[in-house]
Amino acid sequence: MGIAGVLGYLETLVAFDTQNPPRALSAESQIFSWISDVLGAAFKVDLIDHGLGRVSMLAVRGKPDLLFNVHLDTVPVIGGSRYPALELSAENGRVYGRGSCDIKGAAACLLEVAGATDEPMALLFTTDEEGASGICVDEFVRSGQCRAFRQVVVAEPTDCLAILSHRGYLSVKGQFTGVPGHSSEPRALTDNALHKLSQWVSAAVSLAGKMGSEGRRPCFNVGEVHGGIKSNVIADQARLHWSARLSPGDSNQAFLEAMTGLDTSGSVSWHVPFSGPPLPTDGQDISQARAFVERRGIETGPAVNFWTEASLFARAGTPAIVLGPGNIAQAHVVDEWVSVEQLEQALEIYTKLVNNHD
Repeated sequence: MGIAGVLGYLETLVAFDTQNPPRALSAESQIFSWISDVLGAAFKVDLIDHGLGRVSMLAVRGKPDLLFNVHLDTVPVIGGSRYPALELSAENGRVYGRGSCDIKGAAACLLEVAGATDEPMALLFTTDEEGASGICVDEFVRSGQCRAFRQVVVAEPTDCLAILSHRGYLSVKGQFTGVPGHSSEPRALTDNALHKLSQWVSAAVSLAGKMGSEGRRPCFNVGEVHGGIKSNVIADQARLHWSARLSPGDSNQAFLEAMTGLDTSGSVSWHVPFSGPPLPTDGQDISQARAFVERRGIETGPAVNFWTEASLFARAGTPAIVLGPGNIAQAHVVDEWVSVEQLEQALEIYTKLVNNHD
């Protein structure tokens, strides 16, 4: 069926409400039985519910050495959209709908490939890439199942270019403590939790600005600051949430240690909600992934600034690339879209990858 089949599958996928949050999904959700029916009996399906809406679905036919990874969850619907968010709308060579670009369009292409060939094929669908507390890929890697594959293709939007490197993503929360009291006390200068937090932020911004060379400097951002009671009370607590996106080859852990080591007050506790390493991460190379792409004649693109789960596979020793239809600028917007031309291109590339064996 070609692109007609892709658009048919995409229409159904967009209609499934997989917003994250709230991530109201379980192994019993209809989207998984529908995908199983589409794939057919030749695929062996392993469905794991990790709780809190985090579900992984591994579908394998034969003994492939290539794994495609696609997340089915989307960011929440944003008000004021021109097109119905959970319906597929077409106009001027584009199709609109939540997840059409990130990344249900890629999922639809892969379902079409699965039905058009009987070659060995492996698909890992997950539901927790968008939002916090994702564990599906980590658990898959930790289980050892990843070792059955020589290469992973993570189907994020890349304009159908093979991306071999990207920035990481580090999310950190900190809580500073102080000694409450009247603001007229001179000790307010040193005992105020907000003062301690402010001194740390100043030092952290200065250090981040000096790290790396132009173009490889870490993206550092303090996104939230909360604390204190009122202006005439010494703040007894202050909280902040910051993030950093490190360049390919850098280490999240080394950056974390450098930043948390800037505190001289001894009154802060740190918590890391999420740490996704860059691709490649510290001490790794991309020679195997590059060779995979070159053997198949796929055009490569430059490093990107967004993070993907490809780095989780690569960190565990399985080479990974990022390759999918659409552009990241079309994702997470009010009216998300992907071009039909990009879907056709992705379908052609994915078909080539499945049919081409080393």
